[in-house]
Amino acid sequence: MSPPSHIAPRGQQIVILGATGSIGASTLEVIARHPDRYAVFALTAHRNVERLAQLCLRHAPRYAVLADEAAAKQLREKLQATQCPTEVLGGTRALCEVAAASEADAVMAAIVGAAGLAPTLAAVRTGKKVLLANKEALVMSGHIFMDAVAASGACLLPIDSEHNAIFQSLPASYRRDPDAAGVRRILLTGSGGPFRNASSERLAAATPDEACAHPVWSMGRKISVDSATLMNKGLEVIEAHWLFGVPANRIEVLIHPQSIVHSMVDYVDGSVVAQLGNPDMRVPIAHALAWPERIESGVSAPEFFSLAALSFERPALERFPCLGLAYQALEAGGAAPAVLNAANEEAVRAFLERRIGFCHIAEIITATLECSGKLDANVLAAVLHADARAREIAREEILKRSVP
Repeated sequence: MSPPSHIAPRGQQIVILGATGSIGASTLEVIARHPDRYAVFALTAHRNVERLAQLCLRHAPRYAVLADEAAAKQLREKLQATQCPTEVLGGTRALCEVAAASEADAVMAAIVGAAGLAPTLAAVRTGKKVLLANKEALVMSGHIFMDAVAASGACLLPIDSEHNAIFQSLPASYRRDPDAAGVRRILLTGSGGPFRNASSERLAAATPDEACAHPVWSMGRKISVDSATLMNKGLEVIEAHWLFGVPANRIEVLIHPQSIVHSMVDYVDGSVVAQLGNPDMRVPIAHALAWPERIESGVSAPEFFSLAALSFERPALERFPCLGLAYQALEAGGAAPAVLNAANEEAVRAFLERRIGFCHIAEIITATLECSGKLDANVLAAVLHADARAREIAREEILKRSVP
């Protein structure tokens, strides 16, 4: 893939997979603060023509890609009318091509859900610097993904605030010699979402708008629902297992409503090292973009004198069974995490479309895991087969529980 002749390269060339989402927007804000260091090589989205057109006019990427080819045609016509020189591509193959392009220095992998797996793997296999905001790449295919990282020498940097905090709290020697680091536990924190103290009756009556009204973070609707069910913490447990090589029984979740302590590492000598910061995704994005250096993110440090307290609670698994289901899937191994993820995506979509109730999400995931049986995940084709089969089962379970 060669660059158009009308655009001169400058700074590190960045691909943003999922540019129209909240992570994409925050990444573009950080990049805009450092025009001498970074330039936008490619922006991608699924089918949001209007928003991607606005971003192209503002940031002038070399390429814009829409996974939906009909939407790509609309974007191409829209940009041609404005004489914007960005080249528009369409389809999943084009997503992978820009992610793997030799001219790109780093890839922000921020496509939500299973759709982000193929382009993120494409970036990893070329040995790039990959900023991983897509949980599902590791949840679905952790073994395959980390093998690809090792084989290519890719620089994998976590963007989730929790995993980025753990990365910052580990010694630099950890990846070379984890056993010598003396890590006892990984402590993942989470706000607890909007229903942290809700009764069972309140949960049963919860609406999509209520589930998406996160008390601290500004996120997309799917991720907001995952936060409300605590599935986001479950997916993060699986992700942490693969990123840091720590077994499930040494990864603990703590509810921390203030969202100032983003995660911690507990060491065998009794020390606990934590990363603190205001709840703003520009902080981990700036950290990963510049790593091992530091750059200004546009976010101020916490005002400690104004903090009334920092509190921590154990998650209530009886109220939020999705977290326990994620631990079970990780322990089961094979394709069970991919099945968990697929069932969750289908159930959350149905909830957001008001076809099922909030409490049905966990029921559908449980039934799908039970019906899927033991499936292998040694090759990508097997993972994708498990994903497709799980979605079929989940859709059947959704029909059984459809709200009139």
